Amino acid sequence: MPRFYCPVDLLSGTELELPAGAARHVQVLRLQPGALVTLFNGRPDAQGHYGEFQATVTQMGRSNVRVRVGEFTSEQREPVRQVHLALGMPANERMDWLVEKAAELGVVSVQPLMTERSVLRLSGERAEKKVAHWQSIVQAACEQCGGNRVPQVLPVKNLTAWLAQGGGEAQTRLLLSFLPVARTLVTVPCGEQLTLVSGPEGGLSPQEEAAAIAAGFQPVTLGPRVLRAETAALAALAVMTA
Repeated sequence: MPRFYCPVDLLSGTELELPAGAARHVQVLRLQPGALVTLFNGRPDAQGHYGEFQATVTQMGRSNVRVRVGEFTSEQREPVRQVHLALGMPANERMDWLVEKAAELGVVSVQPLMTERSVLRLSGERAEKKVAHWQSIVQAACEQCGGNRVPQVLPVKNLTAWLAQGGGEAQTRLLLSFLPVARTLVTVPCGEQLTLVSGPEGGLSPQEEAAAIAAGFQPVTLGPRVLRAETAALAALAVMTA
């Protein structure tokens, strides 16, 4: 059954016009009145459960689609451990790919960071457009993978400023690192909520690593192999959300 992100209030038994993005997808698929679709808005219900609604297409217009919202089903497909991923942004399309796969793996949020070795530099309107672009990628990934909790892509920040502001709210804080003191990730006890910092191409500078450790981040490693920036972040995320 086709599945669409619908960021509006959904209530069983009501009829509504789909937002432009979802309507466009329905039209591309050439669905007709009577067709069944699945809708989710990324919001928990009153009990904190995430889920999705079955809906029936009732009207197809040139630019609008109407549906009748049916039964709600609680579907908990999210990892038990909530991981917030803070990324030294890799360049070009690699960040797009990384954000997409992180959403598929069940990350809670993505914090794009500019670091000393970052190739990608963003600010102002350009940064806002990039964040909106990444958020749309996250939404599409959730449509595909069945995730009902849509990760949030946060505004781009400088690593130093982000650390000074607290470096996220999770008590468990991990830093991917090749420092000799780094512990193997799979041996580190992790709580149900954590923040993971992963550097860009070339990793964080020694000064940045020192600042992160001073802010409470524990250095961890995936082993002796040197992985690409996007591979390392996703490998660590896969371990933590398994």
